[in-house]
Amino acid sequence: MSVQRQLTNERMSQIVTHNGTVYLAGQVGDDMNAGIEQQTREALANIERLLDLAGTDKHNLLSVTIYLKDIDAHFEGMNAVWDKWLPKGVAPARATVESKLCEPQILVELSVVAALP
Repeated sequence: MSVQRQLTNERMSQIVTHNGTVYLAGQVGDDMNAGIEQQTREALANIERLLDLAGTDKHNLLSVTIYLKDIDAHFEGMNAVWDKWLPKGVAPARATVESKLCEPQILVELSVVAALP
């Protein structure tokens, strides 16, 4: 099967699809001056938009890795937004780690793998 790439530049693709699986580039919020809840909401909205463009949705999530700038300060706030966003009964495999992110204002970044329906 061929590899399909969408929203691609010299460095990366926002969406890569292969063999019925969709891989998204790490997603962050749009307002880097916002708090953890708003950055999480915006990142999840970006994920929904990209999944839709790829032909799937959050009901088909397989795996999510969540990177937090400060896990002690941001885990609870991020989870409050995540829990409202994720439909019941479709929780993906998930890991949450603390990480130094590419910009100091970024509090959360999410990396997603999903299945095509």
